[in-house]
Amino acid sequence: MELVAFDFDGTLSDSEMTVLLGERKAVADEMAAITERAMNDEIAYATSLRERASLLDGLSLSEAQRAFAAVALRPGAGNLIDALREEGVHVAILTGGFERGVEAALDRADTAVDTVIANRLPAENDALTGDVEGPLIEGTKDDALDELARSIDPDHTIAVGDGANDLPMLEYAGLAVGYEPKPAVEPACDETVAAMSELRTLLTARNVLGV
Repeated sequence: MELVAFDFDGTLSDSEMTVLLGERKAVADEMAAITERAMNDEIAYATSLRERASLLDGLSLSEAQRAFAAVALRPGAGNLIDALREEGVHVAILTGGFERGVEAALDRADTAVDTVIANRLPAENDALTGDVEGPLIEGTKDDALDELARSIDPDHTIAVGDGANDLPMLEYAGLAVGYEPKPAVEPACDETVAAMSELRTLLTARNVLGV
Protein backbone atom coordinates (compact mmCIF):
# COMPACT_ATOMS: atom_id res chain seq x y z
CA MET A 1 0.00 0.00 0.00
CA GLU A 2 1.07 3.56 -0.66
CA LEU A 3 0.20 6.69 1.27
CA VAL A 4 -0.25 10.19 -0.11
CA ALA A 5 -0.35 12.99 2.45
CA PHE A 6 -1.64 16.37 1.32
CA ASP A 7 -1.39 19.75 2.90
CA PHE A 8 -4.70 21.59 2.59
CA ASP A 9 -4.52 25.41 2.42
CA GLY A 10 -2.48 26.34 -0.64
CA THR A 11 -2.34 22.74 -1.87
CA LEU A 12 -5.62 20.82 -2.09
CA SER A 13 -7.42 24.15 -1.72
CA ASP A 14 -6.51 27.62 -2.91
CA SER A 15 -8.56 28.98 -0.03
CA GLU A 16 -6.81 30.19 3.11
CA MET A 17 -9.09 29.39 6.02
CA THR A 18 -7.75 31.96 8.45
CA VAL A 19 -8.14 34.72 5.86
CA LEU A 20 -11.73 33.68 5.12
CA LEU A 21 -12.41 33.78 8.85
CA GLY A 22 -10.59 37.10 9.13
CA GLU A 23 -12.83 38.62 6.46
CA ARG A 24 -15.74 37.97 8.81
CA LYS A 25 -14.05 40.09 11.48
CA ALA A 26 -12.36 42.71 9.28
CA VAL A 27 -8.86 41.42 10.05
CA ALA A 28 -8.16 39.60 6.77
CA ASP A 29 -5.17 41.77 5.79
CA GLU A 30 -3.50 41.16 9.15
CA MET A 31 -4.21 37.43 8.77
CA ALA A 32 -2.73 37.30 5.27
CA ALA A 33 0.45 39.08 6.34
CA ILE A 34 1.03 36.68 9.24
CA THR A 35 0.30 33.68 7.00
CA GLU A 36 2.75 34.83 4.33
CA ARG A 37 5.54 35.25 6.88
CA ALA A 38 4.90 31.77 8.27
CA MET A 39 4.77 30.08 4.86
CA ASN A 40 8.09 31.68 3.93
CA ASP A 41 9.62 30.40 7.20
CA GLU A 42 10.10 33.90 8.60
CA ILE A 43 8.29 33.15 11.89
CA ALA A 44 7.50 29.90 13.67
CA TYR A 45 4.30 28.30 12.46
CA ALA A 46 2.93 27.77 15.98
CA THR A 47 3.48 31.45 16.75
CA SER A 48 1.76 32.52 13.54
CA LEU A 49 -1.22 30.24 14.14
CA ARG A 50 -1.75 31.54 17.66
CA GLU A 51 -1.46 35.14 16.45
CA ARG A 52 -4.05 34.53 13.75
CA ALA A 53 -6.42 32.70 16.09
CA SER A 54 -6.22 35.53 18.62
CA LEU A 55 -7.51 37.95 15.98
CA LEU A 56 -10.71 35.87 15.79
CA ASP A 57 -11.62 36.29 19.44
CA GLY A 58 -15.38 36.95 19.65
CA LEU A 59 -16.26 35.91 16.09
CA SER A 60 -19.70 34.31 16.24
CA LEU A 61 -20.03 30.63 15.36
CA SER A 62 -22.56 31.49 12.67
CA GLU A 63 -20.04 33.81 10.99
CA ALA A 64 -17.30 31.21 11.38
CA GLN A 65 -19.51 28.61 9.72
CA ARG A 66 -20.11 30.96 6.78
CA ALA A 67 -16.35 31.24 6.35
CA PHE A 68 -15.86 27.47 6.47
CA ALA A 69 -18.67 27.05 3.92
CA ALA A 70 -16.61 29.12 1.47
CA VAL A 71 -13.63 26.74 1.61
CA ALA A 72 -13.33 24.77 -1.63
CA LEU A 73 -11.03 22.20 -3.22
CA ARG A 74 -9.02 23.13 -6.28
CA PRO A 75 -10.46 22.03 -9.64
CA GLY A 76 -9.64 18.37 -10.15
CA ALA A 77 -8.67 17.71 -6.53
CA GLY A 78 -11.78 15.70 -5.70
CA ASN A 79 -11.38 13.51 -8.77
CA LEU A 80 -7.71 12.92 -7.94
CA ILE A 81 -8.56 11.90 -4.38
CA ASP A 82 -11.20 9.48 -5.67
CA ALA A 83 -8.78 7.99 -8.21
CA LEU A 84 -6.09 7.46 -5.57
CA ARG A 85 -8.47 5.72 -3.19
CA GLU A 86 -9.80 3.51 -6.00
CA GLU A 87 -6.19 2.35 -6.50
CA GLY A 88 -6.00 1.42 -2.81
CA VAL A 89 -3.83 4.39 -1.85
CA HIS A 90 -4.31 5.73 1.69
CA VAL A 91 -5.09 9.44 1.29
CA ALA A 92 -4.46 11.76 4.24
CA ILE A 93 -4.81 15.46 4.85
CA LEU A 94 -2.31 16.94 7.31
CA THR A 95 -3.09 20.58 7.92
CA GLY A 96 -2.51 23.32 10.43
CA GLY A 97 -5.92 24.56 9.28
CA PHE A 98 -9.19 23.57 10.79
CA GLU A 99 -11.31 20.42 10.74
CA ARG A 100 -14.57 22.20 9.93
CA GLY A 101 -13.19 23.87 6.82
CA VAL A 102 -11.66 20.64 5.52
CA GLU A 103 -14.88 18.73 6.12
CA ALA A 104 -16.97 21.42 4.41
CA ALA A 105 -14.76 21.39 1.30
CA LEU A 106 -14.73 17.58 1.05
CA ASP A 107 -18.51 17.44 1.44
CA ARG A 108 -19.05 20.06 -1.23
CA ALA A 109 -16.82 18.13 -3.64
CA ASP A 110 -18.62 14.88 -2.74
CA THR A 111 -15.37 13.15 -1.87
CA ALA A 112 -13.65 11.77 1.22
CA VAL A 113 -10.18 10.88 2.46
CA ASP A 114 -8.97 8.15 4.79
CA THR A 115 -7.45 10.39 7.45
CA VAL A 116 -7.72 14.06 8.43
CA ILE A 117 -5.29 15.48 10.99
CA ALA A 118 -6.15 19.13 11.65
CA ASN A 119 -6.57 21.75 14.33
CA ARG A 120 -9.68 23.23 15.98
CA LEU A 121 -10.91 26.65 17.06
CA PRO A 122 -12.62 26.33 20.45
CA ALA A 123 -15.75 28.32 21.24
CA GLU A 124 -17.69 29.52 24.26
CA ASN A 125 -21.08 31.24 24.36
CA ASP A 126 -21.52 30.78 20.59
CA ALA A 127 -18.31 32.64 19.71
CA LEU A 128 -14.66 31.76 19.07
CA THR A 129 -12.40 32.24 22.08
CA GLY A 130 -9.30 33.32 20.16
CA ASP A 131 -7.53 30.11 21.12
CA VAL A 132 -6.50 27.18 18.91
CA GLU A 133 -6.21 23.48 19.75
CA GLY A 134 -4.96 20.40 17.95
CA PRO A 135 -2.08 18.12 17.04
CA LEU A 136 -0.46 20.36 14.41
CA ILE A 137 0.29 23.47 16.43
CA GLU A 138 3.51 22.43 18.17
CA GLY A 139 3.40 18.95 16.62
CA THR A 140 4.94 18.61 13.18
CA LYS A 141 3.74 16.89 10.03
CA ASP A 142 6.63 14.43 9.89
CA ASP A 143 5.52 12.97 13.24
CA ALA A 144 1.95 12.74 11.99
CA LEU A 145 3.10 11.11 8.75
CA ASP A 146 5.37 8.69 10.61
CA GLU A 147 2.43 7.61 12.78
CA LEU A 148 0.29 6.96 9.70
CA ALA A 149 3.08 5.17 7.84
CA ARG A 150 4.18 2.72 10.54
CA SER A 151 3.25 -0.31 8.43
CA ILE A 152 4.41 1.25 5.16
CA ASP A 153 7.87 1.46 3.62
CA PRO A 154 8.84 5.16 3.86
CA ASP A 155 9.77 4.96 0.18
CA HIS A 156 6.06 4.39 -0.50
CA THR A 157 5.00 7.65 1.13
CA ILE A 158 4.33 10.79 -0.88
CA ALA A 159 3.89 14.26 0.59
CA VAL A 160 2.40 17.21 -1.27
CA GLY A 161 2.66 20.72 0.16
CA ASP A 162 3.59 24.33 -0.42
CA GLY A 163 4.61 26.10 2.79
CA ALA A 164 7.29 26.02 5.47
CA ASN A 165 5.16 23.99 7.88
CA ASP A 166 5.11 21.26 5.21
CA LEU A 167 8.90 20.94 5.21
CA PRO A 168 9.03 18.20 7.89
CA MET A 169 6.69 15.88 5.97
CA LEU A 170 8.31 16.70 2.63
CA GLU A 171 11.71 15.78 4.06
CA TYR A 172 10.28 12.56 5.58
CA ALA A 173 8.46 11.28 2.50
CA GLY A 174 9.87 9.01 -0.14
CA LEU A 175 8.64 11.49 -2.76
CA ALA A 176 8.30 15.19 -1.92
CA VAL A 177 6.05 17.16 -4.26
CA GLY A 178 5.77 20.93 -4.05
CA TYR A 179 2.50 22.43 -5.19
CA GLU A 180 3.58 25.91 -6.30
CA PRO A 181 5.98 25.82 -3.33
CA LYS A 182 7.23 28.90 -1.55
CA PRO A 183 10.89 29.78 -2.24
CA ALA A 184 11.98 28.45 1.16
CA VAL A 185 10.31 25.12 0.40
CA GLU A 186 11.24 24.39 -3.20
CA PRO A 187 14.76 23.07 -2.44
CA ALA A 188 13.22 20.27 -0.35
CA CYS A 189 11.00 19.09 -3.23
CA ASP A 190 11.81 16.24 -5.58
CA GLU A 191 9.16 17.46 -8.01
CA THR A 192 7.00 20.56 -8.35
CA VAL A 193 3.57 21.00 -9.95
CA ALA A 194 1.23 23.93 -10.53
CA ALA A 195 -2.08 22.17 -11.19
CA MET A 196 -3.94 19.06 -10.09
CA SER A 197 -3.72 17.78 -13.67
CA GLU A 198 0.09 17.98 -13.45
CA LEU A 199 0.04 16.13 -10.14
CA ARG A 200 -2.13 13.42 -11.64
CA THR A 201 0.29 13.05 -14.56
CA LEU A 202 3.22 12.81 -12.14
CA LEU A 203 1.52 10.17 -9.99
CA THR A 204 0.64 8.18 -13.11
CA ALA A 205 4.25 8.33 -14.29
CA ARG A 206 5.33 7.10 -10.85
CA ASN A 207 2.89 4.15 -11.12
CA VAL A 208 0.82 5.35 -8.16
CA LEU A 209 -2.16 5.73 -10.49
CA GLY A 210 -3.10 3.56 -13.42
CA VAL A 211 -3.07 5.02 -16.91
